[in-house]
Amino acid sequence: MEGIEIHQRFMRAAMEEARKAEALLEVPIGAVIVRNGEIIGRGHNVRETAKDPLGHAELLAIREASQHLDAWRLLECTLYVTLEPCPMCAGAIVQSRIPLVVYGTTDPKAGCAGTLMNLLQEERFNHRVEVIPNVLQEECSSMLTQFFRKLRGKA
Repeated sequence: MEGIEIHQRFMRAAMEEARKAEALLEVPIGAVIVRNGEIIGRGHNVRETAKDPLGHAELLAIREASQHLDAWRLLECTLYVTLEPCPMCAGAIVQSRIPLVVYGTTDPKAGCAGTLMNLLQEERFNHRVEVIPNVLQEECSSMLTQFFRKLRGKA
């Protein structure tokens, strides 16, 4: 039970990042990177605010964690993200050698950790990532659903 409690704790930290995105009227997606029980990277979606297609939560968290470690390899790290990674983020996760990704809810339109495809565990790559899906799934999904309802004026 200890393992799931730890995953839930850090997923809640990723959800805090998602709320920062929502406060900016960005799609509420958040991510944190953890090493040895410490958050070393944080990120939330800023694509609209920064006018940057690379402004994904995972990429920002990866950049911050890499700067913290002064290394591009994020060995012994876990990435927690509220939404299943897209193809771009999945590629960055593989390239940064993160060994474990824990995500909140699936992404039926762009999910590349098993929904549309599984780039994180593609056998032809030189690195494969362990994936734990659906941690605090209802909360992560609800945050996105409520955001889009408000956006469409249906709240």
